[in-house]
Parts: sequence; structure tokens; C-alpha cells
Amino acid sequence: MTASPEARPNLAAATLGGGCFWCLEAVYVRLRGVSAVTSGYMGGHQAHPAYRQVCEETTGHAEVVRITFDPGQVSYAQILEVFFAIHDPTTPDRQGNDVGSQYRSVIFFHDPQQEAVARETLARLDAAGVFDAPIVTEVSPASPFWPAEDYHRAYYEQHPGQPYCMFVVSPKVAKFRQRFAALLKPDG
Repeated sequence: MTASPEARPNLAAATLGGGCFWCLEAVYVRLRGVSAVTSGYMGGHQAHPAYRQVCEETTGHAEVVRITFDPGQVSYAQILEVFFAIHDPTTPDRQGNDVGSQYRSVIFFHDPQQEAVARETLARLDAAGVFDAPIVTEVSPASPFWPAEDYHRAYYEQHPGQPYCMFVVSPKVAKFRQRFAALLKPDG
């Protein structure tokens, strides 16, 4: 078993939910300074939730990614900047055709500094009128993280020709590559 990101020197964790975790994972694995992205579940009331239970909305969990990153290479604020560029934070419990509370927009903060950065980012985006509708992204303390089943991990890399990957994930990855070229890993 590996130590949590918080226990390893020079690494930090960010946990974000913004629709299907396949989309977020496919983007964040390409971000400079990110050493790991794990799809999973957070924010619910049941231990060890399974994908089917989360999809049936019986556990209260959101699909999330836990991002392990080096703050010396990429800041938490930059991680949030990417987050708000690759999903719609104005639609409650929905991202495109993915509908349900498990697809809600949520930032799970791991410490008071992350909470402050998240709230400042939301306030700045709202004040700037970046989106046509109010931002509904929740900001909540991190709770137990439950890794998703193995078949969800690196889904986009393993199934690039799958229709959901082609029509939903690929455009998000392309948008990230174009808008954040300076933050790409060399092989991203």
C-alpha cells in the first residue's frame, strides 16, 4: 500500500468532481507536475461504494479524481483553472448527457489553504462573469476517498475508440491541450 499524497514529501492532493471521472483523469494525467490521478468516489455516506450504487444515487458520492501533484511544478490554483475550463460548473448534477448527483461539480479541499484558494477562485470567476449562469460548484472538506473499480482506471487511454471517449472525453483533452499548452507534460 502506498502512502497518501499528504504523507509524501513535496507532494499534495487535490480531489475534484466535475462529471464523469474518465474526463477529468484523461486531462489531469497530461498536466505538468501531476504524478498520479486516481478515479474514485467521495462525499457520500456509505463505505466502499460500488459504481452501480453510486450511479443509482443511493450513496451520496460524487465521481471524483484524486490528483497527486508537486506544488513546485503546478499550483493548486492552476489545477483549479484547468478544472473550470474543462467542465460546466453552472449545471447542478449534470455534465452534458451525464445526469445525476454523482456528476455534480465539487471541490473537496484537503486543508484550509485549499479551501481559501477554491473560494477565491469561485469569487473571481463570478465577479468576472466568466460563465453565463451562476456557478454551482460545491466546496466541501475532503472525506474518505474510495478508489473506483480497476476497469475505470486509465479508461480513456485503454479505450480511445469507445464512443463516449471519442465524443465526450477527446474534445475535453483537445481543449486542455490547446488552452493550457504551457502546462502540458512533455509527452502530454
